Amino acid sequence: MQTAIACAGALGLLLFGLSFAVSMVRLNTRIGIGTDGSSTSLVTRSVRAQGNAAEYVAAFMVLFLFLGTQEPAPWVEWTMITATAARYLHAIGMYVSSDLNKEQPLRFAGSALTYLTGLVLSGAAFMQAFNG
Repeated sequence: MQTAIACAGALGLLLFGLSFAVSMVRLNTRIGIGTDGSSTSLVTRSVRAQGNAAEYVAAFMVLFLFLGTQEPAPWVEWTMITATAARYLHAIGMYVSSDLNKEQPLRFAGSALTYLTGLVLSGAAFMQAFNG
């Protein structure tokens, strides 16, 4: 359960950290809502990094905490750790990208690992319903 709680906490820190970063960028650029429309601007990259994290963090937290209560196998715990790292990789990739319309390796790796670990953890939760 400790791994699940630690990973959920790390994802919470990521989401709230990205949200705070969006607020600071908006304050500094005086763009109160939306973005400036540029795929290269810090405002757009910040908003999209935060928005993308928000799309996945809650689902991962639910899966982590559910599976964590089931005395998960070591592979499940490692999948949780990998999923958490994937979300950080994706966020970093969004920030270091010079243009969101161009490929960025960290962003790609984060996305691919997010999908893979999300499917694996969802499958583990599904299987728990029948083995529980």
